[in-house]
Amino acid sequence: MTALGFLYPGHSAEDDYPRMEQLLGSDIRLPLIHTDIGEDARREDALREMGTPERLAASAEELRLSGAEAVVWACTHGSFVYGWEGAHEQVRALARTAGLPASSTSFGFVHAAREVGAQRVAVAATYPDDVAALFAAFLKDAGLEAVSVAAAGVGTAAEAGRWDGEQVLALARAADHPDADAVLVPDTALHTVSHLKTLETTLGKPVLTANQVTVWEALRLADRRVNAPQLGALFTREPVVQV
Repeated sequence: MTALGFLYPGHSAEDDYPRMEQLLGSDIRLPLIHTDIGEDARREDALREMGTPERLAASAEELRLSGAEAVVWACTHGSFVYGWEGAHEQVRALARTAGLPASSTSFGFVHAAREVGAQRVAVAATYPDDVAALFAAFLKDAGLEAVSVAAAGVGTAAEAGRWDGEQVLALARAADHPDADAVLVPDTALHTVSHLKTLETTLGKPVLTANQVTVWEALRLADRRVNAPQLGALFTREPVVQV
């Protein structure tokens, strides 16, 4: 049995995780622990406050009791908003506090993009323009090129959590670009797991979504590989050899 822990801010699309647990198989558990979201606002100051070491550390004991072998901070904007170096320090602090290998959704996107061989990506962000630009800058620091960015201007996680599959698909289509090797949808407040096959079939390329890459990143930390076609190309492709 492999248990993978997730610190998830608030309550928006947390039901994506039991859905993924069911698709991954009976020997993988995905215990999810909620952190205090603070002010639900997609402003840089509020997002930085959401991901402070103190907020994440407050859930460390519950995380240890869950039996998790690794932990991922399941929040994209609450990690990339710190920038490349700051996001690294954030997960280093979490690893020290939890006593476990740690990462975040933002780094999950970077590693997942490399896994599917994507160098150029399209970003389909629910965020306001300025926050979406910070994600594109984070990707650039990771050596990835955002060839297009679509920002929907959603101001809260609660609003994003109410989006349906048609809205997610419309945003992904608006962001897609002929030069993009994959489409990235960076919002863990957005329900996407049940829409992955439709997204990839429609766009004809890998689609990486926040909750999907968060779980994949935790599996990577635990050195587990799982074939789960319903979770998209990320969970079916052979690893790409990096040169």
